[in-house]
Amino acid sequence: MVRQNMPAAEVEIDSALVRHLLESQRPDLAEAEIAPLSFGWDNVSFRIGASRVARLPRREMAAGLIENEATWLPELAPRLPLPVPAMEFLGEASGRYPWRWLITPFISGEPAGTVPDLDVTGCATQIGGFLAALHRPAPANAPHNPFRGGPLNDRDETTRQRFAALHRPADRARLSSLWDESLTAEPFDGAPVWLHGDLHPQNLLVTDGTLSGVIDFGDITSGDPATDLVVAWSLVGKEHELFWDAYGSTAAALRLRARGWAISLGLAYVANSADNPAMESIGEETLQAVLDLS
Repeated sequence: MVRQNMPAAEVEIDSALVRHLLESQRPDLAEAEIAPLSFGWDNVSFRIGASRVARLPRREMAAGLIENEATWLPELAPRLPLPVPAMEFLGEASGRYPWRWLITPFISGEPAGTVPDLDVTGCATQIGGFLAALHRPAPANAPHNPFRGGPLNDRDETTRQRFAALHRPADRARLSSLWDESLTAEPFDGAPVWLHGDLHPQNLLVTDGTLSGVIDFGDITSGDPATDLVVAWSLVGKEHELFWDAYGSTAAALRLRARGWAISLGLAYVANSADNPAMESIGEETLQAVLDLS
């Protein structure tokens, strides 16, 4: 397997399109300055003036994810200890754009993956506490996400295929062995809990070295909390135990499943981000943390 580009956009989204949507649906914002903010596998974000963000799906399979954010994040936000972009406005499709889209508050900060002076000790405590607050039982009608929150064994085939994307044979052999070990963990058998679903450093904002917000809840779902706990490797590796103390769990099976998710998602980032150096770097650093801490 060679490293591939991130999924292709199915529509062209630029500032002119965002202004068109604002003119027809939020004319009170149509004269605001519009500037690109970020792009990911599923969505593109644009700054609207000083205090808002427009978030638009870039491919059809992500359109439903916007709906999930709009429905559930306003309900979850009040109980969370860090700011999150709860919906302010849900826009409709138009003749020039095929899906619904969001306006949310702007949360200041830089993506954690790009911050050189990150206070890892403080961030370990912050994100551990955030996840402890988020990981509460979810209702039966919580969004289903086939790629997050499920049994680790469901990822076995695709994960093994992605080992070929690693350049160093020794790393492939060691990570493959650790993956095999992770699959022996006792499966999750508790009540499904709320999950962010895509909690990597690009979705964690930092101001003055510490976390200032958590964004991009498009993959919000419920299930095994191990999915979100990948941050113990992708963000705060050297303060691993401090993170677990803040999270409040010492269950060996949970930690083993979380390490399996770190391997699987780290490989996914490496294998599918040839044109997105930030995500590729996150994948490499996550896998290195797994090796260093095992």
